Amino acid sequence: MSSPRETDLYPPVKSFLEDQGYVVKAEVGAADVVAIRGEEPPVVVELKLGFSLALFHQCVERLKVSDDVYLAVAHKPGKPFYKAVKANTVLARRLGLGLMTVRVSDGLVSVHCDPGPYAPRKNNKRKTSLLREFARRQGDPNDGGQTRVGLITAYRQDALKLAMYLFEVGASKGADVARETEVKRATVMMRDNHYGWFEKVEKGIYGISPEGAEAVQTSARVLGSG
Repeated sequence: MSSPRETDLYPPVKSFLEDQGYVVKAEVGAADVVAIRGEEPPVVVELKLGFSLALFHQCVERLKVSDDVYLAVAHKPGKPFYKAVKANTVLARRLGLGLMTVRVSDGLVSVHCDPGPYAPRKNNKRKTSLLREFARRQGDPNDGGQTRVGLITAYRQDALKLAMYLFEVGASKGADVARETEVKRATVMMRDNHYGWFEKVEKGIYGISPEGAEAVQTSARVLGSG
C-alpha cells in the first residue's frame, strides 16, 4: 500500500463537513480547506500528514481570518500516535484551535477538540507539591533546562544528609540518624535505599555503602553550598 498524501485527507474532511451542511472548497487563498454554512463565520482546515510546530504556526496565522480553525492530521496506528494526539489536543485547546484526525483507510474523521477560548483549570494538588518541593530544597543545585536524569530534588538532598552523617559517624540507629540530621523519615529512606547509598548492618542499624561514600565526595553543590 502506498504512503498517504495530504490530498488524501481532503475527501474525508470535505464529506464530514458537507454532512453538517457546509459548502466546502479546497485551496481558497492560503487555506487548504474552507467551509461555509449560511451566514456563519468560515471554518478553515489545514491538512497535514503529521504534527509539527510549523502546522501550529500555520493554523495560528489562519486565526486572522476566522475564529474556527482546525488542524487535520492523518491517523496512524499505535501508542506513539495516541500520545501525540493527546498532547497536541492540549496544545490546540490552549491556542484556541480545533483538532481532527483522518483515518485514510476508511475515511473516518474524529474531532478531538473544537476551536474556542481556553481557560485552564488549576491543579491545586500539583501546585501544593510544587511549592513544597521548592521550600524543602536547599539552595539552587540544578541547571535550568536539564533533563530529569541527575536532577537534584529535596529527597536526594535529604538522602545525602543521611549518607554524610553515616560517613562521618559510622553505622547508626535510624532514630539517631533522624534526630541528628533532622530528616524525620531517615529510617524509611535508608530502608528503601533508593540510590543504593545505604547498607543494613542489623535490625534498625544502617551504614553507608561504597556508592554512598562516593556520593558524599561530590556533595557540596547538591546541598546548595556550592
